[in-house]
Amino acid sequence: MKIAVASGKGGTGKTTIAVALALAADEPVQLLDCDVEEPNCHIFLSFNTEEEADVEVLKPVIDETKCINCGRCAEICQFNAIVNLKIKTLVFPELCHSCGGCSLVCPTKAITEEKYRVGILQKANSIDLEFAMGKLDIGQAMAVPVIKAVKALADNNKIVIFDAPPGTSCPFIQTVSDTDFVILITEPTPFGRHDLSLAVDTIRKLGIPFAVIINRVTAKENLITEYCRQQNIDIFLQISEDRAVAEAYSRGENLLQAKPQLKTVLQDVIIRIKNILDPGKTQGGC
Repeated sequence: MKIAVASGKGGTGKTTIAVALALAADEPVQLLDCDVEEPNCHIFLSFNTEEEADVEVLKPVIDETKCINCGRCAEICQFNAIVNLKIKTLVFPELCHSCGGCSLVCPTKAITEEKYRVGILQKANSIDLEFAMGKLDIGQAMAVPVIKAVKALADNNKIVIFDAPPGTSCPFIQTVSDTDFVILITEPTPFGRHDLSLAVDTIRKLGIPFAVIINRVTAKENLITEYCRQQNIDIFLQISEDRAVAEAYSRGENLLQAKPQLKTVLQDVIIRIKNILDPGKTQGGC
């Protein structure tokens, strides 16, 4: 079962919930941090990196001795990564999406593809929790190749929890695509409601089942509960505003260390997701 923990905006507590959900499960679980521009799940886990690997993509390189500046490569490129100046053809690797089209249309075979590092993968393990994260190299513009590399590690024999990037752009889409269920984390503020609505519209277009967890709640009835009633969206959980959680967070401690009583509540969330995906099959614990 693949669960993405996402949000329409940053700062809602998405990583806090993703880590706590992984730690609460009483069966083998894999936590994959796909927020590769700013991964921070590891801050709340006492792991040491056990394995590290480069994430590489293919980028075009032009052999000027073969290039006739015909411009076909620039014409096929939809991302303006290649520009033909008639007397010279320029490549902008940061814009390239590694589709390989330019090398296919080059009549003189002047374009070859070479490996280009865009980030790294890091892995760690404990007895019950397998963890991995991606980290985009500084200066790189596109997170999607690194997210794909992280998602490729998913173990279909475990509960897999993806900590998604905030927002609703390409990194968000790449992370939640092909997951079984999405938990949207939000907060009861005008910004939280607005950005949640963007995430809901996106998830509905993708056709993925989802529900909401509201964080930092000060009143049971709030902007988000009203919106979810209007949109017929399930609210799995409301987590109250608690200074003890903020203090634990500042020390690098996870949610379950601050509020151990939430473990059974989060286990019930996993059971509920299983029942939604396969009604009637799940009995007892998660």
